[in-house]
Amino acid sequence: MSESLLERSRTGWDIALGALLTLGGLIILGHTVLATAVSVLFLGCMLLLFGVVGLLGSLFKIGKGGFWASALTGGLLTVLGIVFLRNPGAAAVTLTLVAGSLFLVGGVTRLVASATQPEYRVVLILSGVVSTVLGLMVLFNLFSASFVLLGVLLGVETLMDGIAMMLMGRVHVSPASLPGPRVAHP
Repeated sequence: MSESLLERSRTGWDIALGALLTLGGLIILGHTVLATAVSVLFLGCMLLLFGVVGLLGSLFKIGKGGFWASALTGGLLTVLGIVFLRNPGAAAVTLTLVAGSLFLVGGVTRLVASATQPEYRVVLILSGVVSTVLGLMVLFNLFSASFVLLGVLLGVETLMDGIAMMLMGRVHVSPASLPGPRVAHP
């Protein structure tokens, strides 16, 4: 049984990516309605594309295992893409609800993680509080401000992720240093 360790590192690439995320967050915050509309239409196009590709891919599985799962998944994604493209307002409300849930769960997770990471506690608490507050804002203002709020939430979350990336870096999984000989597996 092999074990692995989580190692945290911050390289120049992490700082550059964090700076790009921070800049992207500021741009999104400057154009919230446009960012929301573009993200809804982009997601609708991707859902439609993946659905059609899934349906076409399921044709190669006729008579084999997995045909019905592939066909149903492709059909569902196709219909969902069409709904997103035909009803972007309803799609924006749906995405706002999903985003609010994700922000809330992500914020609470960061707050819990801050208890076990003393060296990054301040960053995790700040990021966790911001994400939790944003999630609660979504749940309490779902219909009244879905176009603007989704753009604001995306911008702030991207901004906070950029700042966190610049300050903390990324986590890498590496093999544990175990005593004894190492055996290479093909």
